[in-house]
Amino acid sequence: MSGYRACLIDVYDTLLSCDFRVHATEMPVFAGVEARSWNEAFIQHGDALNDGQLTMGEAYAAVLRTCGKDHDDELIERLRARDLELLFEHTVVHPDSVPFLEELRERGVRTAIVSNCADGTRPLLHHLGLDALVDELVLSCEVRSSKPAAPIFETALTGLGATPEETVFVDDQPAYCDGARRLGITAVCIRRDDPPVAGEEHIVRSLEEVIPLF
Repeated sequence: MSGYRACLIDVYDTLLSCDFRVHATEMPVFAGVEARSWNEAFIQHGDALNDGQLTMGEAYAAVLRTCGKDHDDELIERLRARDLELLFEHTVVHPDSVPFLEELRERGVRTAIVSNCADGTRPLLHHLGLDALVDELVLSCEVRSSKPAAPIFETALTGLGATPEETVFVDDQPAYCDGARRLGITAVCIRRDDPPVAGEEHIVRSLEEVIPLF
């Protein structure tokens, strides 16, 4: 099938890349906590952050408690602010991302960003101006569902007024692409730098390669 009328697009390692290693080294220093203990505690809360069970501030409070560090609301707010600063400073939008989104809009294709993420992603997308280039933001922390589960895709389809059969999904994770395909969505796996995954269908190296589908 060609001439799809809707597109769901992943954020991290698809539209942009962020060096989260900086968070792992700088945030524990900022908090005054040993790095290994901090990062081990933080990883424990990853799923709860993605599913919106915890805000980033709540996660930081939980990490500090686990590490035996006294804290107050002021420290939590400073950690939250520094987290966003690092996110803004160490994120790079891929050169083909804005032209891709602009081309889809020009062609009348409805678009939604669909991301597994914590609550810093919405302000990041606004900071970068990417939120203005799509019709919907469907973030796991807000809709309480993460890829590859069906509800996050269904929320995006409903927001766009699109059916699975007329929708393309672009993501760098094969498992998430499989989740979309189970709903009847055409999925394209983007592997910008990594070698292709054996048996993976519809692999592209850039978003430019996706445009002919529309």
